[in-house]
Amino acid sequence: MAARTVLMILFLLCTIMQRGQGQLSETFYSTSCPKVESIVRQVVAQKIAQTFVTIPATLRLFFHDCFVEGCDASVIIASPNGNAEKDAPDNLSLAGDGFDTVIKAKAAVEQSCPRVVSCADILTIAARDVVALAGGPSFKVELGRRDGLISMASRVAGNLPEPNFNLAQLNAIFAKNNLNQTDMIALSGAHTLGFAHCTRFANRLYSFSASSPVDPNLNSTYAQQLMQACPQNVDPQIAINMDPVTPRTFDNSYFKNLVNKMGLFTSDEVLFTDKASQATVVDFANNPGNFNGAFIAAMRKLGRVGVKTGTAGEIRVDCTAFNS
Repeated sequence: MAARTVLMILFLLCTIMQRGQGQLSETFYSTSCPKVESIVRQVVAQKIAQTFVTIPATLRLFFHDCFVEGCDASVIIASPNGNAEKDAPDNLSLAGDGFDTVIKAKAAVEQSCPRVVSCADILTIAARDVVALAGGPSFKVELGRRDGLISMASRVAGNLPEPNFNLAQLNAIFAKNNLNQTDMIALSGAHTLGFAHCTRFANRLYSFSASSPVDPNLNSTYAQQLMQACPQNVDPQIAINMDPVTPRTFDNSYFKNLVNKMGLFTSDEVLFTDKASQATVVDFANNPGNFNGAFIAAMRKLGRVGVKTGTAGEIRVDCTAFNS
């Protein structure tokens, strides 16, 4: 009996130790690279000073990375054959400034702590920093991710939300990543920053339905403004701000816009028009503190999606290439 008890204790201790190795921690680099967060923040600030696009580009890169293969920097891998994750149609619109931010931050970190900090963690830190530097909330991030070993364009389709999704489709794709409806709505608030190409919402202006070419859930004045910015057959490279009110500030204007029928994508406006999500949108529109709190919680949950820890994956030396 005593032997069985000892074995049970040993088993439990091993389980706890394994879990400890596989857990993320806010203090993961406290001894191995204590200045990593300040190094990354300095690079991010310098990059933002060069171009504002750094902010939405980095935040979107983090989201796209985590939703495919998990938060493992697989989206940053460059393939000479054009078949890496970043080459998938859904990722071709990711702005280069997001990639550049991570690559430059990694280079700076490598000078202080070679082969210690993963590209996945650097992207996580940078995504937090761009929000704070755009006027949004700052928060602590969990670290300890390792970089993934798979990056394939063929594995992207069906794993990212589309601009025409309804509420059920949005909830389903976020639930696959252990994110609930409140998380999904809060993360959608990141659309207060950044831009979208006209082709992503043109159907709401010119071909919504046989009876109504313009989406009736689109504010008529806003629709006219969008038509002026995005005439039919416009250059597909043309893009406009997703938040027409405060496009360079991280705030709750996105939700105020939804209440005023000024959501750019169908998948934005449906958050207000669907009664099942409307109350949360109204709450976030009226209470910026509630939105900020929900956004922080959702970002921390997002950062845990599909992470590789312990001995899984690797610590890339070059974020754009697997270690040889």
